[in-house]
Amino acid sequence: MDLKRTLTTVLGIPIVILVFLFSNKYVIGGVILVASIICMYEYFNAIKRVSKPIQWIGYLSNIFIVWATLFDFEKLATLLVIFIPFVILFMFLQVILTEMKIAFKDVAYTLLGIMYIPFFLMFLELIRCMEHGKTLLALCFLIAWATDIFAYLIGRFFGKHTFSKISPKKTVEGSIAGIIASIIISIIYIYIARKFWGIEYSYLLISIISIVLSIISQIGDFAASTIKRFVDIKDYGNLIPGHGGMLDRIDSLIFLTPFAYIIFSLML
Repeated sequence: MDLKRTLTTVLGIPIVILVFLFSNKYVIGGVILVASIICMYEYFNAIKRVSKPIQWIGYLSNIFIVWATLFDFEKLATLLVIFIPFVILFMFLQVILTEMKIAFKDVAYTLLGIMYIPFFLMFLELIRCMEHGKTLLALCFLIAWATDIFAYLIGRFFGKHTFSKISPKKTVEGSIAGIIASIIISIIYIYIARKFWGIEYSYLLISIISIVLSIISQIGDFAASTIKRFVDIKDYGNLIPGHGGMLDRIDSLIFLTPFAYIIFSLML
C-alpha cells in the first residue's frame, strides 16, 4: 500500500501540475469537470448510507458551475446568483412531488455536496484567470500536497500526540511537519518563479500564505474525515492506488482553493 501510495504521488503530482500550467482554459475546465463529477459520485455514494441525496441536481450543478467559469467574472457572478435560488427551488419541489420521500435532510446533504465540491473547485479556474494565475495555481497544489505528504510521513514515523478523535492517525507532529514542508516547498518554487519567470513575490509573504493555506488544507482533510466517520467508511473509493478515491486525494485542495483565491486577491 505504501509503495502504491508513493508511486501514485511521484507520478501524479508532476502530471497534474504540468496540465494546469500548460493547458488552455477548455482543457483545464474539462479536467475540473471530470474530477468534480467523480468526487460528487463518491460523496453521494457515501451519503446514501444515511440519506437519499437528489443526485440529478448534484450532477447538473457540476456541469453548470464548471461551464459558468468559462465566462468573465461579472457574468459568472450573475449566473451563480441566479443558479442558487433555482437549485433550492428544484430541490424543495422534489420534496413536494415525492410527498416527502425526499426529506429536508436529503436537501441539506445535496446542497452541502454542491457547495463543497463543484462550487469550491470553481475557484481553481478563478485563480488561473488572475495575474500569474497558473503560477499561483501550481502553488496551491504544492502547498496542499506538501502538507499532506509530510504530515503523513512524519506523523507515521514520529507522531506521538493525536490531533483529534475525528482522525486518530493524524498527529500534532505530523501537522507541524506539513506546515514546515509547505513553507520550504513554496519558497523553492517561488525562487524558481523569480529566477526563470520574472515573478517578484516576497519570500516572507509567500511563507505567511503557505502557513495559512497549509492549516486550511489540514482542516479540509479533517472535514472530509468527518463525513467519512459520520457514514462509517474508511475511504470514498479505490480509484487511486494507495490513496482511495478522488475525494480522498484532493479533499485538502478542494477546501484550500477558495481561501487561496481570497488571500491572493487581497495580498498579491
